[in-house]
Amino acid sequence: MNISIEQNAAALGIAAGKKAAALLRGTLSVKGSANVILATGASQFETLKELISQPGIDWGKVTMFHLDEYIGLPETHGASFRKYLKERFLDKVAPLKEAVLVNGNADPEQECERLAKLIQQYPIDIALVGIGENGHLAFNDPPADFTTTKPYLVVNLDEPCRRQQMNEGWFERLEDVPKQAISMSIKQIMLSKHIICSVPDKRKAAAVRDSLEKPVSNLFPASILQQHPDCTFFLDETSASLLTKEGIK
Repeated sequence: MNISIEQNAAALGIAAGKKAAALLRGTLSVKGSANVILATGASQFETLKELISQPGIDWGKVTMFHLDEYIGLPETHGASFRKYLKERFLDKVAPLKEAVLVNGNADPEQECERLAKLIQQYPIDIALVGIGENGHLAFNDPPADFTTTKPYLVVNLDEPCRRQQMNEGWFERLEDVPKQAISMSIKQIMLSKHIICSVPDKRKAAAVRDSLEKPVSNLFPASILQQHPDCTFFLDETSASLLTKEGIK
């Protein structure tokens, strides 16, 4: 596990985006193709902005999966992650080899099965993820399921998770935030060869501390990243402000 602490969210995004681009170019040069996971949400704004500006990436050889989507939320809603990825990524790069989006309006169990069959054909080279204020990884809220081998699953969203979505401005009221989502599982995320975890903002400081300094536990879902062989956390000075262990900060 590596940790990079940048001055602010913009600098964090530049560093994370450059790292992701370098990994993509390296993977493409060796394999001739690349399979990636992209996260959404406010934590990824700057990272994705930098990634799409990077030169030398043959997007036509890249297959993309994304982490999660609310169940029952139409794609036209401002909080839809399909809408987010199309507007902030897919519409801004050359057409990908394939973009696999989670359809939260399909039958949830059937959609999980569809996604599982697809992702098993495309071993993930690079995953771009973030962590929530409650320490979740994707929408795997605590206590997260560390044991399921299903690539995607239906999850219940806890109140801290839903409140974060409201506070970030995606929804006007807490009762508007869906209570369920389709999420990539912890084990599937951990199968990624490289993981880049972008976590800006002071409101994430406690989650960052718990994920990096406490023992691995499903009560702190993102703590599992301590066990990944090639994971880099990109933090800013505020999200890293509660770190105390020597050698981490």
